[in-house]
Amino acid sequence: MSDLIAKTSIDRRLADIIGPVIEGMGFELVRVRLMGGKTRILQIMADKAEGGIDVDECGQISTAVSAVLDVEDPIEDNYVLEVSSPGIDRPLTRLKDFEVWKGWEARVETSELIDGRRRFKGTLAGTESDEILIEIEEGGETLTIGLKFEWLSDAKLILTEDLITEMLRQRKAQGVDPDKFDSIENETDTDDTEGDDVPPTKH
Repeated sequence: MSDLIAKTSIDRRLADIIGPVIEGMGFELVRVRLMGGKTRILQIMADKAEGGIDVDECGQISTAVSAVLDVEDPIEDNYVLEVSSPGIDRPLTRLKDFEVWKGWEARVETSELIDGRRRFKGTLAGTESDEILIEIEEGGETLTIGLKFEWLSDAKLILTEDLITEMLRQRKAQGVDPDKFDSIENETDTDDTEGDDVPPTKH
C-alpha cells in the first residue's frame, strides 16, 4: 500500500481493516490518517471510481466503518471519525491518479532530495511504468521529468478556476444533486482543505 494513502504503521493497519469494507460498498479508499491531539481524529477520504461521492454516501461509509472498528478495536484511545470526499484540490495517492488527472496542475513532494530539491510544481503528464511524469518550468524552459511513485511523500492537485469548472461539469454530467455537496466557496489551496464530509462520529 502506498505511503500516500497510509503513512504510519497505525494508518496502514487501519487501512487494512477499513479498506475492504469501503471497497465492498463500491467505493475506493483514497487516504486514511489518525491525527493526534487531545481527542484523536481518524480522517478517512473515500471516492468512487468515476468520482462524485456525496454527503449521504460519506454517511453510509461512516456507519459501516464505525461498525467494523468497534469490533476490531485498533485504536486504544477515544477518537472522532471523519469521513469525506477528496475535495477539488484532491490528494493524489495512487499511481492511477496521475494518469486520470493528466493535464492538470499539481504539487508533488518527495521523501528524498531529487537533483537538490524535494518540491515540484507543474502539469501532470501521466505515468510511465512506475514513474509519474510532470512538466516543470526550469530556466525558462518546460521540462518533463519522471519521479518514481515510491519516492513521493505528498502530492495534490492545485486549486484553479479551470479545475473548479471541470469538477462542477463532471458532477453535472453524473446527474449529481449540487445541494448534496458542500459549498466550494471556502475551498483554498491549503493542506487541510477537505471535501464533502459528514458530522464527525465520536468513539
